[in-house]
Amino acid sequence: MKIQSHIADLDTPTGVMRTYIHRPILGGQYPCILFYSEIFQQTGPIERAAKLMASHGYVVLVGEVFHELNPIGTVLSYDDAGREKGNADKHTKDVQGYDSDNVALVEFAKQQDWCNGHIGAMGFCVGGHLAFRAALHPEVKGTACFYATDLHIQVIPNVPGQHSMERLDDIQGELLMIWGKQDNHVPKDGLAKVYAELSATDITFTWHEFNAAHAFMRDEEDDGRYDGQTAQLGYQLALNLFSRTLR
Repeated sequence: MKIQSHIADLDTPTGVMRTYIHRPILGGQYPCILFYSEIFQQTGPIERAAKLMASHGYVVLVGEVFHELNPIGTVLSYDDAGREKGNADKHTKDVQGYDSDNVALVEFAKQQDWCNGHIGAMGFCVGGHLAFRAALHPEVKGTACFYATDLHIQVIPNVPGQHSMERLDDIQGELLMIWGKQDNHVPKDGLAKVYAELSATDITFTWHEFNAAHAFMRDEEDDGRYDGQTAQLGYQLALNLFSRTLR
C-alpha cells in the first residue's frame, strides 16, 4: 500500500511536540499506531519502520520523545555524542511528561478524519518502554514492545507508585513483548523480573526471546547487531497483534 507522510506540531503541557505522520494515500479511516523511537528520535531506521507499518494499512504517529529538551526537528546521530545526549535526556524527562504526550497523541488522532478510533502502540529500545507506558492509556488496545529498556530498573524519573511496572493494573489491552537474548541492556534477571510480574496479572501478553542483540531491528549504524531475518519476524508478530486488536 502506498503511503504519504506529513507533520503536525501538537501542543502538550510541556511544550510543542513535533509528530511525524505516515499513512496510506488512499482515503478512508485506519487504525492508528503510536510509534516510539529510540533515544535518537526519528532517525532513518525509525522512519523506515514507521512507513513499513503504515504500508499495511495503519496511520503511524511518531512523536519526538524528548521534545521538551531539544529544538523541534532534532535527530541525534548514532555515535557517542548522540548516545550521550539521548541518555541524558532519558534521565531528565519524567514519566508524567510521557503520559501527557500520550494523551495529546490519542486526542489528536481521534479528531482526525483518517482515524477509525482504534489505537495501538509500538516502540524500540526506550521507545519499547514508552510504548509500554502508552498501554496505560485506556484507549490503547494493543502494544508491541521491542527490547524495552528500564522496565526492570529505576532509571526514568518518576515518583513513588508511578514506575511503569507499578501501574500494571491500568493496562487493559494486549501486550507483545519481544527481546534479544544477547541484549546487554536487559540482563537475564531483568527479563525474569518483568516476566514474573506480568505473569502475576491478568494482562493478555505474548513473550518472545530471540537469539539477537539489543537493537536488532535497526538497519543502520548497528555495530553488527541488525538481524534482518529476525526483524522480519518481529514486524510480522506486531502486524498479527494489531490485526487482532485494532481491526
